[in-house]
Amino acid sequence: MSEQIETIKSKLIQQLSTIYLDVTLKQSMDDIADALINIMRLPSDVVAPMPFTNHWSEADIVLITYGDSIIKADQPPLHTLKRFLDNHVKNTINSVHILPFFPYSSDDGFSVIDYSSVNESLGTWQDITEISENYQFMSDLVINHCSSRSAWFDNFIKGEGQGHDFFFTAQLDDDLSKVVRPRTSPLLKEVITGQGKKFVWCTFSHDQVDFDFRNPEVLKAFASIIRQYLDSGVKIFRFDAIAFLWKIVGRDCINLPQTHEVVRLLRTLIESADPQTIIITETNIPNTQNLTYFGNANEAHGIYNFSLPPLLINTLLTGNCLYLKRWLMSMPPSQDGTMYFNFIASHDGIGLRPAEGLLSDAELGTLVHTVENFGGKISWRTSDNGEQKAYEMNIALYDAFQGTVKGKDQWNFERFICAHAIMFALEGVPGVYIHSMLGTQNDYNKLANTQNNRSINRHRWQEEELELALSNSDLHHAKVLSTLKALLNIRIKQPAFHPNATQFTLHLGLQLFGFWRQSQNRKQSIFCVSNISDKPVVLPLSELNLVVTQTWGELISGEQISGLTQDIMLSPYQTVWISNV
Repeated sequence: MSEQIETIKSKLIQQLSTIYLDVTLKQSMDDIADALINIMRLPSDVVAPMPFTNHWSEADIVLITYGDSIIKADQPPLHTLKRFLDNHVKNTINSVHILPFFPYSSDDGFSVIDYSSVNESLGTWQDITEISENYQFMSDLVINHCSSRSAWFDNFIKGEGQGHDFFFTAQLDDDLSKVVRPRTSPLLKEVITGQGKKFVWCTFSHDQVDFDFRNPEVLKAFASIIRQYLDSGVKIFRFDAIAFLWKIVGRDCINLPQTHEVVRLLRTLIESADPQTIIITETNIPNTQNLTYFGNANEAHGIYNFSLPPLLINTLLTGNCLYLKRWLMSMPPSQDGTMYFNFIASHDGIGLRPAEGLLSDAELGTLVHTVENFGGKISWRTSDNGEQKAYEMNIALYDAFQGTVKGKDQWNFERFICAHAIMFALEGVPGVYIHSMLGTQNDYNKLANTQNNRSINRHRWQEEELELALSNSDLHHAKVLSTLKALLNIRIKQPAFHPNATQFTLHLGLQLFGFWRQSQNRKQSIFCVSNISDKPVVLPLSELNLVVTQTWGELISGEQISGLTQDIMLSPYQTVWISNV
């Protein structure tokens, strides 16, 4: 064994010893580490990745989509999706996150039946590879649970074969009162097996059965899955629901130390196999907990910035940026080797837990009520004291901006674009949901068919219908797509918009939300200011500290700024990016 492999093995053994400290194992840490190295096919000359290295730039934009968000009769949806990407966004967006594209039984893909196959209704691995050859490919690793219809769970029921010991069980009389969950269904599901009655742990639904990572065979199985995905061109792994991975009866079973160590170990394996591949953790939890998944730049490369969607939407619906500004000021800069993954819409709803402690109960109540008035649906959870609390707002983002807390108005499009202009300029990598790029609205037919609130924002476009909508100037879809692309095309050329470039919050009152970005070489500065109200607001340029010896211009309009002490009148929801050009 080479010296390089020995170094990696030593690190793995240390991480395994932390994970399995309180677990009795049949195998030695040495044997488990060897197995993981072999499964990942690490070369003998493997080079340990350089810490604190950024694998991203201002040019990185991720499009989030289902494999069948756009369909055409008699054609694999992955073919149709690639044609959309190539025809409409190729020169703007360089990365694509295709949500779970595996055979599944529920939850629109997040109840995986077979991790090693592509859902035949979507296409083949060849289709995935072709997309990954043209775009940085982001894939989900649904690591907390799998489908109750999987072969692994069948073997659990039979008591033999791979999977027979993969799932976490508990007893009805165990103390499970502290367990934190995002659902109201019973935690345990009764299952009759070859060994008698058992109660399996189901964090999310009874069709999604949680793995038992106390068994190293589960870890090895996922190492094999990761290796296959790397071979198919995956460059970004999204660790789904990772916060719930490790369970200990009597504990809250969220964000446990073992979970963090598993993330660190998987990073070691992935970086050793491909130093350019990154991990983003999906942890829809309160903000301070979410930040812990950076570790010391040795866990997730990126974390979903879950507090941004509810805070930004609240800002634009109230016309008051106080809470958004407070939050931004409190956020630590992402050190090199880490980045925020910014988004304001996704296949899921707008999570409210990440706003807890940032918005008051009254503010949250007003936000929920306003979204309901715009046709949205609300998903609920049971709090620790048995109270029903709003967990998630389900609505298409375009429809969420139909008006303000005062009601509907004429600023829907402008408000929607303003939200994206803010998000595109913030520290981090932007992720844009395909239905935001297209200005898709609430899908009430799909909601009625599935009775799943999240379906309201999971529309499936017929390709011909979409192309007609994008060619019709009377509809907003084409205007949304062209405007967002124009903003992104500006963004990807600005060094000051690097995900790790300096950011400071500006203090311009409650109707103007602003921040300053500076490139890492300190040559470019951009002052990003948005009017987040439905009234014109004056922006005094004297408040921005524009250096008099430099030439300044507004990037979005392309206009040069002649007087550095003049006032600029910002229209409702107008954004300016003022740069030294």
